[in-house]
Amino acid sequence: MKILVVDDDLRIVKTTCDILKIKGHEASTAHSGEEGVEMVRRDRPDCVLMDIKMPGISGVTAMKRMQEIVPALPVVLVSAYATDALMTEAKAAGAYAVLSKPLNFPMILSFLALLRKEESILVVDDDPKFCKTLKDILTLRGFKVATESDPGKVLGHMENEYKLAVVLDLKLGALNGTEVLKAVRTRYPTKPVVLVTGYRREMGDSIEQGLAIGAYTCLYKPLEMDDLFQVIEDIRIKKLQNLLTSA
Repeated sequence: MKILVVDDDLRIVKTTCDILKIKGHEASTAHSGEEGVEMVRRDRPDCVLMDIKMPGISGVTAMKRMQEIVPALPVVLVSAYATDALMTEAKAAGAYAVLSKPLNFPMILSFLALLRKEESILVVDDDPKFCKTLKDILTLRGFKVATESDPGKVLGHMENEYKLAVVLDLKLGALNGTEVLKAVRTRYPTKPVVLVTGYRREMGDSIEQGLAIGAYTCLYKPLEMDDLFQVIEDIRIKKLQNLLTSA
């Protein structure tokens, strides 16, 4: 991956870049927020590691300008004194996380590995046409997609390969999708499950039950794909943020 390291401390920049390169990443450097913004403009990186307090514009301001150029750019800010107020401000501005110096490099490398990982989504629906359409659309967006019409095989998919999320229809023939949701929740308590249904009124009780069990949200057929893409992106970002803040 191409990582941009932005810090006015030359020693920190060198150490960080050396570690990233040893692990197979391509690291570029900038020593001010302004220079970092220009680097992003010239050659989009996959991720930015940036100090908050530097001469000239702050890391938060630089991040905002970078994300005007590349809206989905992952930015991790670092600080020698990451106060709660500073972390709140930076996260509200779009930072994936605010980390304290010295950096926890094993955690950073794990974050980069997950950021690079091909995201996999499981679609569970008994309508083969819906499954194929959704698989084609998500595949075009860069996701790896598996589909399943048999509720009894859902857990098997998840055991064989990491899944970012499950898209689960609430009406699976004679079976209510909440039963599948319960099974997923029992085995994988934190796995995001997005419910979908074309029967908003008829399935009202099941929708409420599913949300109470822990479904991430419920979307309605015919699906607005932008809504689904936004939900998946929110899930992906939260997963990455949790990794950075769990250590």
